[in-house]
Amino acid sequence: MAHLNRKKNRRKVHFRIRKKIEGTTQRPRLAIHFSNKNIYAQLIDDDKGVTLASASTKDKKAGISSAANSENAAKVGAVIAERGKSAGVNEVVFDRGGFVYSQKVKALADAAREGGLKF
Repeated sequence: MAHLNRKKNRRKVHFRIRKKIEGTTQRPRLAIHFSNKNIYAQLIDDDKGVTLASASTKDKKAGISSAANSENAAKVGAVIAERGKSAGVNEVVFDRGGFVYSQKVKALADAAREGGLKF
């Protein structure tokens, strides 16, 4: 039952974060999500309700193995930065999805910054 409380608490934190941030056309939201096996990242324009670019460990074109660890998080961060650049995105608003900013989240964010996205 402890995992249900942890999931519920993360969801509460995520709702608090989402009240404060919003993605626009000039500065979309970089939303991330971690499941037990995969990592997902999206660049979302909340004004239009459109996903501009996405990357995940399930994406065969990226060539990333399907494991939710820090190494693959960094690879997903690099891929989302590359795809964001090709979509014409330079600045983003970072939405950590209620996850604690450490290890996987930090690895993804640092790789996206190194790829050229500004937070």
